[in-house]
Amino acid sequence: MDFPKDLKYTKDHEWIKIDGDIATIGITAFAQGELGDIVYVDIDTVGETLDAEETFGSVEAVKTVSDLFMPLSGEVLEFNEELEGKPEAVNEDPYGEGWMVKIKISDTKELDELLSAEDYGKITG
Repeated sequence: MDFPKDLKYTKDHEWIKIDGDIATIGITAFAQGELGDIVYVDIDTVGETLDAEETFGSVEAVKTVSDLFMPLSGEVLEFNEELEGKPEAVNEDPYGEGWMVKIKISDTKELDELLSAEDYGKITG
């Protein structure tokens, strides 16, 4: 499986697109494939400042619910409200329409902890 090389990744299967001090976050194609059909995305942390690895929401698939973890410390600025009516966008376009949140990064040093596409590919086998 190929992963977009312009993104960063976590061992928890989130992808991160960095634009200055704003990061867009979603789950990887690998993660959505493992979860199966996504039926609900629950994110109620907009306006909150969270530390890296804290839970910022959850995704519900037909057979399971999975927590979503912050890849970087920061303030949750925006939730992709399109997912309320179309959660399947996470399955159909995880790196595009299926993005989940945008955050304002509070500690850029944490960027060094993120994985490259190549390193993430090694984790997923």
